[in-house]
Formats: sequence, C-alpha cells, structure tokens
Amino acid sequence: MPGNLTFDALKSLVSSGEIDTVLTCIVDMQGRLMGKRFHARHFVDSAYNETHCCNYLLATDLEMYTVEGYAATSWSGGYGDYVMKPDLATLRLVPWLEGTAMVICDVQDHHTHKDVPHSPRAMLKAQVARMDALGLTPVMATELEFFLFEKSYDDMRKGGFRDLEPISGYNEDYHILQTTKEEDIMRPVRNCLFDAGIPVENTKGEAEAGQEELNIKYAPALDTAEYHSIAKHAVKEIAWAKGRSASFLAKWRHDKVGSSSHVHQSLFDKDGNNVFCDAKGEHGMSETMRHYLAGLIKYAPDYTYFLAPYINSYKRFQKGTFAPTKTVWSVDNRTAGFRLCGEGTKGLRIECRIGGSDLNPYLALAVQIAAGLKGIEEKLPLDPPATGDVYEARRAKEIPQTLREARETLRKSKFLRETFSDQVIDHYARAAEWEIEEFDRAVTDYEIARGFERA
Repeated sequence: MPGNLTFDALKSLVSSGEIDTVLTCIVDMQGRLMGKRFHARHFVDSAYNETHCCNYLLATDLEMYTVEGYAATSWSGGYGDYVMKPDLATLRLVPWLEGTAMVICDVQDHHTHKDVPHSPRAMLKAQVARMDALGLTPVMATELEFFLFEKSYDDMRKGGFRDLEPISGYNEDYHILQTTKEEDIMRPVRNCLFDAGIPVENTKGEAEAGQEELNIKYAPALDTAEYHSIAKHAVKEIAWAKGRSASFLAKWRHDKVGSSSHVHQSLFDKDGNNVFCDAKGEHGMSETMRHYLAGLIKYAPDYTYFLAPYINSYKRFQKGTFAPTKTVWSVDNRTAGFRLCGEGTKGLRIECRIGGSDLNPYLALAVQIAAGLKGIEEKLPLDPPATGDVYEARRAKEIPQTLREARETLRKSKFLRETFSDQVIDHYARAAEWEIEEFDRAVTDYEIARGFERA
C-alpha cells in the first residue's frame, strides 16, 4: 500500500478542519505531477470518484507546448478530455504543505473508462501484471540525485539561468560537515516524506559541489515509481520554500559530474523469497536472475530513451564520471552499465546505472521489467561479468550516445512494439523527435561565445 491515509480517515480530517485541500495528480510523460487542487469537502463528497483533464497533458513537452504529430490527440482532434480516476489506495498526507492531502490518479479514456495505453502509470501497471501472472513481484528502488543551488527558481529565471552557484563550494560526497549546512532543506525533505508514508532511508552528499542523494527503501515497482515522483516534487517545493532551488537536470555544466537515478531491482515470489538468489549459483545468482539480467543487457539500446529522454541526458555519459557508457554487467563495479550488488546475500539484486535524474520512473521501471521478462521468456544466456575499467572495454556494446541514436533504436525496436504496441512506441518516438527538433532550432551560448568574433 503506497499511501498512508484511508478514505475514511481523510473524511474525518476534513470534518475536523485539519485537511482543507486535496491534490489530485496524474503523472505526465516527463514524470511530473499534474492535476488539480480540490476543496477537500468537494473531494470527499464527489470528486473522489473521478475528475477530468485535457488530453494534451500526455502530449506536451517540458514547456507545456501542444506538439503536433501525435496520433492520440491534436488540434484537429479538438483536444478533448481524459478521466482522472483517483486511486484511493494512494491517498497520503502532504506534510510540507499546510492542510493538504494527495492522491494519484489513473488516466482513462473518457468514453471507455479504460487506462490510456501511453499513460506512464498504465505502462508500468501492465508490466507488473505480466509478472504477477507468473507469481512474481518486481521489487525495486531508485536513487534520486540532484543539485541544490543558492538562489531561488525565480532569481535563476530572471538571470537567464546564468552564473549558477551550487549551495556548497566543494565536493561533498559523504561529507557530514557540508551536509550539516544544508539541513534546513534536507531535514524537512527526509522527515516530511517519511511522514507522508514514503519509507526514506537516508540522504547524503554526492560527488560534486551542491549535489545530494536521496535513498528510499525498496518496494513493489508501482509503489517505487510513486515514491520517486512524489519525492522529486517535494524536494523542489521544499527548496523553493527555503528560497533555494533544486535541479534534476542530468548535466548542468560540462565540467561537473551529472546526476543519475540508478534503479535497483529483483523479483520476489508469493512467499516473499528473492528468486534472484541461489546459494549454489555463481555469485549466488539463480538461473532466473541470469536470464533477467541478460534481457536487461540485450535490450538496453532499445529502451535507453526511457532512461535518458532529453538532449542534455546524453551529456552525462562520459568516461571517468561514474556514468556508464557500455551495456555490460559487473560484480560490484561502478564503471559498468549494470552492477551486481549484494553478492552472496539475500539482498542480491541488479543495479541499472544508465538512467539519469531526469527520467520518468514509471517509464524507466516499466521498460526494464519488460526487458527482464523477455530475457526470462527467451532463456537468454548471460555473458561472463566484465572486470576492470569498463570504459576501456572496446568490445563491449555501447549505450546510445545521443538522443537521435536512442530515438532510432526505440523506433525500430520489435521487442518494445510487441510489448507496448505500435501506438505507444510511436507516441514516445514523437516525443523524442520533438526534443531534437526544438534543440536544432536553438542558438546556444556555446555557439555565440565560440563564433561571435572568430567565425
């Protein structure tokens, strides 16, 4: 159960006046919370059943621009409604906002009341259901890395996002003194999220000036995606309330390390056993785990777009930065795309290190579950683990290095089309295409500084 609030408990809090606002949220293509603020009384009286939103919410870019070229919705189609169907199991308090509760909604077709296929939540639910049919539960966790900056979002925007200054002046990886200085933000992040029913484990300084990491306990896949999206939203709101800003941009400066979102994953059976474990297997790995991991590796180029959805995402993949460039696995080696963690223990799992902090967790988890399941179905053999500095492994297969390349592997993927449908893959291929078109039209500061005088 991802929420921490029953509907009856919400009604009591509304009656007592403790809750006056309910956020009804969907998750858009970019992984953001979108929706409405309801007066709490209206929500518990009627809106708990359903509300509505414009169907362009699953066909816009980061700027909320109504992009042409989508089959699902367009100007010619008139931009109709979707149903926002509250999943009351996701009700939770929002302790960082006064008198507020939140619920996550499924996005449904206005006429059929079936889940919209390209909705990120629907895509993940479908893959979880496939695993459930096999008696398996994907158990996952994501790491959220981000940067804190001195100025507020408004100050940054008014300054043209130039002269960006992180909140600290030096690498603060595991650094207690520097992170003490940031506790006015990070302490409420931990405590408020925990009080919202999100099982926060810890925060720490990461490997750059002003860089933070938030870790949340492993959970069933849908819960993990929920936790991730809400936590990311909370970090931004809490930083804003403190007059600061937080950025989940994958690479904010060329000479600084990027921010990732590593995904840890394993499969549990109905009795709560980790089916990745086999004490007699090499490294403690079961055959199921070997097939699952082989699927992750084989199909990584196909699904990289869902781990790195923007032009900027690919600036992160650089040698010597702990961001991987090769689709191979290793045993506890942070230079590989996939890392075996917890060797020989009940916590055995695989960590995908490809994804950036800008990913949509629903999409990222959905495609990895699908790839792992494909590996199990095909009984794919697993190559031996890579060793040493994987950046130097010349024979290892490369991760797509640009959004253009990732869009092509997405568009041509037979596996993804069979799994999610042509409609869904064409929808996201168009999203990738639009990001490329917009970037190609832009004139960057780099071009001006390089060529203004010398060209």
